[in-house]
Order: sequence, then C-alpha cells, then structure tokens
Amino acid sequence: MDLGISGKKALVTGADSGIGWHTAKLLLEEGATVVMSDIDQSALDEAVSRLPGSGDGGSDGGGDRVHAFAADITSLDDLDELHTKVQDAVGDIDILVQSAGVTGAQGLFHEITDEGWTKTIETDLIGPVRLIRRFLPSLRKGGWGRLVLLASEDAVQPYDDELPYCAAKAGILALAKGLSRSYATEGLLVNAVSPAFIQTPMTDAMMQKRAAELDTTPEEAIESFLVEERPYMELGRRGEPEEVANVIAFLCSDLASFVNGSNYRVDSGSVATI
Repeated sequence: MDLGISGKKALVTGADSGIGWHTAKLLLEEGATVVMSDIDQSALDEAVSRLPGSGDGGSDGGGDRVHAFAADITSLDDLDELHTKVQDAVGDIDILVQSAGVTGAQGLFHEITDEGWTKTIETDLIGPVRLIRRFLPSLRKGGWGRLVLLASEDAVQPYDDELPYCAAKAGILALAKGLSRSYATEGLLVNAVSPAFIQTPMTDAMMQKRAAELDTTPEEAIESFLVEERPYMELGRRGEPEEVANVIAFLCSDLASFVNGSNYRVDSGSVATI
C-alpha cells in the first residue's frame, strides 16, 4: 500500500529497538528519509546495520535516506545539538514520531519516592514536551506534517504498581489532543498510539524481573502475567512491535489525512472500557 510519504523526512526517537526501530524501518520502506535517534550512539549504529539494505547511513549523517544521531530527549543541550544535526543532514522534518520512554519507578504509591516520580515524569512527559517544542517550527513550515506520540494503555487504565508511568502517559494523551487543536489548520496532524504489552526490551525486562520474583521461566512469567494482570488481552499473547509500527506508519501517511486528535489503541482489547 502506498502511504504517500515518499520523499518526506521523518525523525523517530526511541529508534534503536522495538516499536521505534520497526517504525523507522516501515517509513524507510515507504520512501521516506529517516533520522533515527536514541540515547546511545553505538546501539543506534547497530540498529541501522540491522535495517534491510543498510550500509548507506550511520552516525556521521552520510548516505541517502537513513541517519542516526544520539540524544537524550530530557536534555535541552542534546536537543539543540540533535536539531542542528538533523538540519544539516535532511533539513526541516515533515514527520516526528516520539517513541522514547521508560517504565520508570515501580511499586505501590507509598513506596515510590519523589525522585522516582520526578525521573519518570521527566523522561516520559517533559522529554517529549522539550522534543516537540524544539522541532515544532520545522513541522509547521511545509503545510503538511505528522506528529505521533506513543502513549500506553496505562494512560486510561492505570495500574497501581506503576502510577508515575501511568500519569505521564495520561499527560501524553492530553498533550496530543491539545496540540491537535492548535496546528491542524496549518496541515500538522497530531495523534497518539497506545500499545499494551508489546514484545520490546522494556517488557522483556519486566518479565525477567517477574520470573526472578516467581522463581519461574520468562515464558511462564508471560503466561501468568497475561492471566493475572491483562485478562482482557483477548489474543492471549504479547503484541509484536511491527503491529504497532503499522498503525504509526498509517498515522504518518496521506491516508490519515482526516485523522487528528485521536488515540489509537493497539492492545488486543486490554483496555476494558469503550
């Protein structure tokens, strides 16, 4: 299917693995030029090497349609440097996919410190705010733009053992909706995607921790987690990152020309309410 984004320029954060990497791969396959960003340059370079037909990109910004630049989205200095590198490599971007994030502090409310709350909110909400603010002028220039923010099922169905993450992702939904009201008349469409229990390094770490606590295998930890913690995931499995990337790529495309201010759940039915 032609998404109508050939020749568009995209920045994807959290791109060294998981949903971000698969999104970058899809956008490249659709003819876009893609800048991949994450916190570690060596991991990014390895991620670029795993792309089909790799070898024409890298940390030096060379090559045709894929570039990789490390940045911490919570750092204003890093974002200034990233913006300069993106401008030098591709110019103004048309698409921004904000996929960077962490699970953050976990435990019951009375167990989580101010530091745990602050670090999680800083990464999962303030970081995206700073990233968008830095690249918004570019997105507003061309009369056509797409901004997709990664939220979570936790934004509307919070769990009591990860409330900082839930609160941050609820903030992402509010941010996306608010931005969608501000810039649509300029051609910039803003939407959110809310995955649930996708096979990523983040959930791998969660299941390894659960397996250690239960003295079981990671596979058994996944099975018990689905039964005990995610009973409405009707497909009975973790999602694949490409299943989320497919929805993100659609929202980045010309096919989504009348979609604005929406939250697309990619969750196997995990959210129990309508």
